[in-house]
Amino acid sequence: MKAVNICKSFGENRVLADFSHEFQSGKTTAILGASGCGKSTLLNILMGLLPCDSGEVFRESDKISAVFQENRLCENLTVSANIRLVTGKRFSKKQICEELAAVGLGDCAEKPARTLSGGMKRRTALVRALLADYDILFLDEPFKGLDSDTKSVVIEYTKPKIKSKTVVLVTHDLSECEQLADEIIKL
Repeated sequence: MKAVNICKSFGENRVLADFSHEFQSGKTTAILGASGCGKSTLLNILMGLLPCDSGEVFRESDKISAVFQENRLCENLTVSANIRLVTGKRFSKKQICEELAAVGLGDCAEKPARTLSGGMKRRTALVRALLADYDILFLDEPFKGLDSDTKSVVIEYTKPKIKSKTVVLVTHDLSECEQLADEIIKL
């Protein structure tokens, strides 16, 4: 995937100015920066969800998966039903329960998403994105709101899942970059 001379403004506020980068296939690229510096805006442009004012994005595939800053779960569906929205029947109920157990949600498969805490919803959204069939994975602060012990468990769960995948990780946490990224871009 390649971004060429991406510019984006919101009114008088210029968020991105001539951003260019070639994201290596099969590698994790972290975009690091302070809140409000344009990380999520760039991610949304790369995904094709937000138009840029000028410049172009070239993706080799439109088969993408994502974790957004908001969890974007269907609140009335169960945790496993939320996961099945992207996996279909590729995983058995038992396999989904095993994946959930690996992030500390072993007893949550049949609970409605609306009954979960924020951190539980975050882990559900991440498991759903990681189990989807994708060529490019976009992660926008995927560990936000997790306590340090849970975050460590979830990062260890994520590592083998993204190995050899093309991943763009947005974060303001350098330790996440150091644990997961092959390359770091500072905005």
